[in-house]
Amino acid sequence: MLDDAGLRVMELAGKGYCCSQMMVVMALDEMGREDPDLVRAAGGLCNGLGDCSGPCGVLTGSVLALGLYAGKGMDMEEPVDTLPVMLETLRDWFEGRTMEYGGTTCAAILDGGCGQPHPTRCGGLVAEANAKIREVLVDNGLDPAEGRELP
Repeated sequence: MLDDAGLRVMELAGKGYCCSQMMVVMALDEMGREDPDLVRAAGGLCNGLGDCSGPCGVLTGSVLALGLYAGKGMDMEEPVDTLPVMLETLRDWFEGRTMEYGGTTCAAILDGGCGQPHPTRCGGLVAEANAKIREVLVDNGLDPAEGRELP
């Protein structure tokens, strides 16, 4: 039985979004926002930077999502002080979570395959990473439903 995050992952996959884009869309959903430009930009991280040789899009999309909440976005704005710690926490969790696959690259997670997500591995990682993002935000005093102020 899938939870709400699992169902949302299936819905987004059905609409053609890749893993990195799903991470951004789910963060935007949480804040009640839309940002097609950001979602398009996240598309550049799909499939481990295109050829599966790079980091998994779940990891890079999750980093984007944390930056969406805590990064600098305007001249007069500063990043949240704990952003480096939040990124380290996420990276450490992802490394541990993907150890069974042999690494954090898209190719390692797909067991050498490329271009076609593994429904169980990739879908599970997206849902679990979404939960981890929420946990990291809350642990650092940020409300996942509240993003940075818009101009």
